[in-house]
Amino acid sequence: MRKLVSVCSLLAGFTGYAGASEQGIASYYGNSHSGLTAAHRTRPLGTWVKVINLDNGRSAMVKIVDRGPFIRGRIIDVSTAAAGVLGFKHAGTCHALIE
Repeated sequence: MRKLVSVCSLLAGFTGYAGASEQGIASYYGNSHSGLTAAHRTRPLGTWVKVINLDNGRSAMVKIVDRGPFIRGRIIDVSTAAAGVLGFKHAGTCHALIE
């Protein structure tokens, strides 16, 4: 039984968020956190993810520190600083890939 639990735990580690990617609309919001941070509905708080702006190819590593976005069709809300790095601060949204 211990071997079965060990194998299942090992496999779960390989199929978790580390390899999962999402594609959709990213937006930004004015949060109280500074730096390259973001809000995501399900990723664990404290997780670092790579966000790639598919409209211009820019990318940034952001830390998940909040829950959201709460607007249908959006997959992540990044901080104002991250939106600047990703190059969509003036546009407000972009097509993004989260890794």
